[in-house]
Amino acid sequence: MSQIPGAEKKIVAGVCGILLGGLGVHKFILGYTKEGIIQLILGLCCGIGGIIGLIEGIIYLTKTDEDFVNTYVNNKKGWF
Repeated sequence: MSQIPGAEKKIVAGVCGILLGGLGVHKFILGYTKEGIIQLILGLCCGIGGIIGLIEGIIYLTKTDEDFVNTYVNNKKGWF
């Protein structure tokens, strides 16, 4: 069975969200530059970026490949 285009980013973005969420790395992987910069600032200034990244990483990893691609690759949902 072939992989859905864009689904290859799911695991990388999910793991980076969990481990490096405060730096917004998962946002940059998905092409969300503005959101990545906001998360980086929140992570460095307030520490809240890490919590957001952890939550988003878990959400990414629990979605099916199809749901992930439809939500974050095709429809460009930047937050949660």
